[in-house]
Amino acid sequence: MRNHDRAAANREPTRRLSLGTVLTAVNVGLVAAAVLCLVAAAAGLLRRLTDEQALARVSLASSNALRAIERAGEELRVSARLLAQSPILGRLVQERDTAGLQDLFARFRRTNNLSGCAVLLEGDPLARDGGAVPWGAIARLPRGADDRFVLRPAGDGPLVLGARAAVPSAPQTTVVTALVLDETFVRATSRQAGLPVTILDRQQAFLEAPQGSLRARALDTEEPVAERLDDAGLYLAVQPLRGPSGEVVGLVETGLPTAGLLPAQRRFNRSLLLIALLVGGLAALFSVLVGRRLVRPLEALTSASARIGWGDLSTPIPRVPGAEIGALASTMEEMRGHLLQLTAELRRRQREAEAIVTGIVEGVFSVDRERRIRYLNPQAAAIVGLRPEEAIGRFCGDVLNPQGPEGVRPCEDRCPIVHARFRGSARATEDLLLLSGERRSVVITSAPADMERDGDVAGAGAPVEGARQFQVIRDETEVEATRRLRDTVLANITHEFRTPLTAQLASIELLRDRLGELKPEEARDLVLSLERGTLRLTQLIDNLLESVRIDAGHDSIRRRPVAIDEVVDEAVDLAAPLLALRDQKLSVDLPYPLPAVSGDAPRLVQVLVNLLANANKFAPAGSTIGIGGEVRDADLVLWVEDEGPGLPPEAGDRLFERFMRSPGEEPRESGMGLGLFIVKSIVERHGGRVAARDRDGAAGTRMCVILPAGAER
Repeated sequence: MRNHDRAAANREPTRRLSLGTVLTAVNVGLVAAAVLCLVAAAAGLLRRLTDEQALARVSLASSNALRAIERAGEELRVSARLLAQSPILGRLVQERDTAGLQDLFARFRRTNNLSGCAVLLEGDPLARDGGAVPWGAIARLPRGADDRFVLRPAGDGPLVLGARAAVPSAPQTTVVTALVLDETFVRATSRQAGLPVTILDRQQAFLEAPQGSLRARALDTEEPVAERLDDAGLYLAVQPLRGPSGEVVGLVETGLPTAGLLPAQRRFNRSLLLIALLVGGLAALFSVLVGRRLVRPLEALTSASARIGWGDLSTPIPRVPGAEIGALASTMEEMRGHLLQLTAELRRRQREAEAIVTGIVEGVFSVDRERRIRYLNPQAAAIVGLRPEEAIGRFCGDVLNPQGPEGVRPCEDRCPIVHARFRGSARATEDLLLLSGERRSVVITSAPADMERDGDVAGAGAPVEGARQFQVIRDETEVEATRRLRDTVLANITHEFRTPLTAQLASIELLRDRLGELKPEEARDLVLSLERGTLRLTQLIDNLLESVRIDAGHDSIRRRPVAIDEVVDEAVDLAAPLLALRDQKLSVDLPYPLPAVSGDAPRLVQVLVNLLANANKFAPAGSTIGIGGEVRDADLVLWVEDEGPGLPPEAGDRLFERFMRSPGEEPRESGMGLGLFIVKSIVERHGGRVAARDRDGAAGTRMCVILPAGAER
């Protein structure tokens, strides 16, 4: 249990909401959302009903105001007819008694609450009363079928409502009664309508005001309009005021302030909000009680599952009430029993596997999907020269350090671990470079990993997360070195010795069969052919032995002071028979005195012999081969040059590679391609370098050897 406690303590603390909290929050949220939606709907419904009632009220008030104006017009018509039929009026008109007419009009106006009365004779005012009435404009009105009119004065004054009637006793005489729709009339109309009334002409309707858009719409449509104007704080109704001919001459407007209705709405909204808070509180309390009852058994199951996760499979799962939760507890108890059996079986198999892996001779290691080492048995650790704990978690290429061609590791292109993931298995021979500098040849056999597949179709994919891939590694350093050396020697001997031996055998058979018949010159030619073959075989054997020593690592140089002129003389003596066979001349031009060098004299002789033999092959018969040299600073430069075809365009440093032969060589002059490789190897072990270039100003090739001058004592 202490291990379980440590595992729990190492976990990062995370804050998570409990199921009870979630249930409470969800229930409270749902109830609150429902109540708030109800409150919002009720508030919106109340606002809509208020708007409808207010708009209906202002529309009714505007209709009443319009009817009041129409009644006033009818009353004006009746007054005009009564006045026109008065005998007194007829007599006064005939007598042209203006004073009597004005007195009659004053009494009549006061009796009937009119703004003015007048009598027109042939369109001109004969007598009038009421200074606020624009009589001149009324006199200019055309006579129409209707005897009523609504006049819009030229100035900013209010509208004038009037009626006309002809005087029966006086032809060409008309009586006019007028009523100015001024503030007095508006106040009286407002009392009748129950709301403030405003009477506007068309020009006043377009003044800048929050009501301007609504007035403009009423004028455009010539229909009543009612709306709530939040900018003006009013419920507003506008009725078109039409003249006798039906044209709209003004507007009748009634308004109801919205401020008087808002307090009631606010009180209602506050009541709804208090109800919502009360219901939400009750729902929260109920949710807490229900959540606690549901969470207690779940907490017990959570604790039991945590113990199982820590590895405690011995403690049984407690019984809990409830159908669903009880079934969950029973299922977890069955799972605990199965896990207990499975864990015991896995431990037994793990012990068996460990015994097998640690007892075999081969090394075994496993990697994950990123090829990091996760297991290393003692045999594999001994092969790579590391302790297992030093390799765990590292990339396998960094631990094994396989060496590929030109120093490039095969981890990306030729990794057997990656190939096994797609091919099922893979095997590869690798050359490992250990930390100690030692090289080991091993054979790695890689098994496939558990792969991800698309559906039920088997196929290659990526390793499953956490999957292990096992490899078996077998050390074959000694076997591989022996096999490689054997294969190299046999291949070289088989390939290179067949041609000279065949030529020598033919010459020997000819001598045996015709020894007594041959002339001296013919016998001499056969002996020279045998000598040439023997010299070539001797050179091939020397090159093969030197190549094998290089492969085996036995390439040490015995350093002593060496006189270069003596090395040149010995090399010339050894190569003289080869040059004589093709009638080639040798020219030696060396500076005097030559500085001594530190090195191995026989190896340097072999360098010059190989260069002379190479020049002998490529130079034409009868040509001159030259040996030259010079001293440059701290270096001694020697060269062998010929009059051959020169270097091929693609030559360069590739001439000094192993088994590299020039495409210009003839079959009878073919070699193993080891001569220049050995030259380069010997010179580099002496601390020098080689170079191939065309001759200066002439056809042919110059092979240069650059050695550090000065002998080490």
